[in-house]
Amino acid sequence: MIKGLMANNSAPKGTAMDTLIGRQTEVTGDLVFAGGLHVDGRVRGNVTATVDKPASLSIAESGVVEGNVQVANIVINGRVTGDIHATERLVLGSKARVVGNVHYKVLQMEAGAMISGQLIYQGGDGAGIALVKSDAGKLARVA
Repeated sequence: MIKGLMANNSAPKGTAMDTLIGRQTEVTGDLVFAGGLHVDGRVRGNVTATVDKPASLSIAESGVVEGNVQVANIVINGRVTGDIHATERLVLGSKARVVGNVHYKVLQMEAGAMISGQLIYQGGDGAGIALVKSDAGKLARVA
């Protein structure tokens, strides 16, 4: 189990990663999981969390997902080609590259992250503020 990797490329703080897809591993097919999933390798298929259980996904700088992602809490510092649905929180690190639409409730994005697609807010209370960390380390609010 990998705990709280957040430093530069990984899991939401305090989250246990139950499953690791290693750097030399390629998975072809859809993944459905509960708990924590950390991707250092490549997934060619959709990645979906079980609805009735807590789940988090982290994609390291070397990690690639080619498919849609639907998980409550997501941290990306690698690449995703497909739509992302983060029902709770999405954190995009400075090396994150996303080609697809991003559906989010809360979004945190560091300078250098790239999205080629639409940002679509999924909350109803106005609390989903996007935060962008500048090179100076300050956070800026984006409506």
